[in-house]
Amino acid sequence: QVQLVESGGGLVQPGGSLRLSCAASGSIFSGNTMAWYRQAPGKKRALVAWIPIGGKPISDISVKGRFTISRDNGKNEVYLQMNSLQPEDTAVYYCNTIPTQSTWGQGTQVTVSS
Repeated sequence: QVQLVESGGGLVQPGGSLRLSCAASGSIFSGNTMAWYRQAPGKKRALVAWIPIGGKPISDISVKGRFTISRDNGKNEVYLQMNSLQPEDTAVYYCNTIPTQSTWGQGTQVTVSS
């Protein structure tokens, strides 16, 4: 059964930091590139960062230098460390694979506002 559970979102002031976590079922975590996506109000879901199994993390240019993805293969978890958050980072954040699974988690809301 595919299961993705995101957590760690919240309200943070501009310039602040958050660390998101995602617990994935072993059936989809093992052997797959894991990724974080986000969907801002009125916009399509977009890829933010990804990390192949055993490979280097990669971030979209919009968050490069601020967001870092990592994974713990022993725990089937993936993380997103977000620093220097800006209001335009406000979105619901989701984890999934690349290519994506048909099932998505509930996501975790990140709101950046003063």
